[in-house]
Amino acid sequence: MIHGHRSGAPLDLGFLGFERGAHLLVRRSLREVPIGGRVTVTGGDPALGVHLRAWARREGHGFATVPDRTATWELVRGSAEADRWAGAERAGGPGPEGIVARPPAHWGLAARGALVEAGGPEGRFDLDDRDVVWADLAPRLYAHAAAAQWDPATAVDWDASADVPADVESAVVQVMTYLVENEQAALVVPAGLLARVHPHFREVQQLLAVQAADEARHMDVFTRRALLHGGEMGTSSAGGRSSLATLLAEPDFSLASFLLSVLGEGSFLALLAFLERHAPDPVTAQITRLARVDEARHVAFGVAHLEHQGRRDPSLRGKLRTAIERRHDALVDTAGLNADVFDALVVLAAGSWTPAAIAGGHDAVQELHHAMDDGRRQRLARLGFPPDEAAELSALHTRNFM
Repeated sequence: MIHGHRSGAPLDLGFLGFERGAHLLVRRSLREVPIGGRVTVTGGDPALGVHLRAWARREGHGFATVPDRTATWELVRGSAEADRWAGAERAGGPGPEGIVARPPAHWGLAARGALVEAGGPEGRFDLDDRDVVWADLAPRLYAHAAAAQWDPATAVDWDASADVPADVESAVVQVMTYLVENEQAALVVPAGLLARVHPHFREVQQLLAVQAADEARHMDVFTRRALLHGGEMGTSSAGGRSSLATLLAEPDFSLASFLLSVLGEGSFLALLAFLERHAPDPVTAQITRLARVDEARHVAFGVAHLEHQGRRDPSLRGKLRTAIERRHDALVDTAGLNADVFDALVVLAAGSWTPAAIAGGHDAVQELHHAMDDGRRQRLARLGFPPDEAAELSALHTRNFM
């Protein structure tokens, strides 16, 4: 019983019971009064008093019946809800401008900008430094990536007819097999980095997720093209797989991005342009063109990230040089590019088996090497390497292209 009763803020629940959401109205009314303030609740649900008492006890509010009034109870707002959020903090701001340099581990999976209750678990995200993972271009690149996704079932005209000679088809199959192998590595690397990035840097997470999805789609279309006319997949060389294994072994975010995206996928831009230009059928031309657009985005993020970090870390160029030299030394005794792939590229560029055509195809593949080298030099120059050093480092890049 309440003595000296004075009515609190009124709340009439009608016949709404707790099993149908009455607690929402009760909580809302209590939040409108200060701690210690009162709310007088009336209602016609037969179980309302019992449920209201139990709810008030669980939530830390005072409860009492009102004398001389039926179906009426009074709640006194407690401090439990306010106490729960004591020590809470905002996880930065929701937009890129709200990013903090080093988000704490206990923010974990909280959305950026959310009010984070104290006492939660600490996430296991070791890539938690803005300057280690960030690029100012990341939000725009993700928006472009999300808008540019394409469906292999509709973006490629798989029924486009072409009379491809059997030996040229074999060359296509071999090249597609090689592309799938390399794209599998290009999927595993960003997927592994993605799991380590603190969710506070969500645009980087999103971009890496789309990058992995791009590579999965490339694996799909390259495999489908290889098997389009009922053949078997081509060969996989030990040297090629050894080259890709060094990418998987690099734990550093920036160095992994450099070796994969800037050097490897950068070289693949020239390769995909070469394949589109010398494609013997519409399907091959379509899938290499679509893949090249995706790969250009991956390269752009890698370069933008390293430019961002380079402005903050004067020692970055030395680390990049060491990474190239270390990878070169690890692969110096391997065969490099699968000979079957090299020959297949020559056949595709030749277009026929006359001596003159084969000579032209061979020259075209040499020009491809020059184009890859030129692209690597340009990207290394953007990262601050002088021309002579850029040329030296580009020459050390793996002969497997990726």
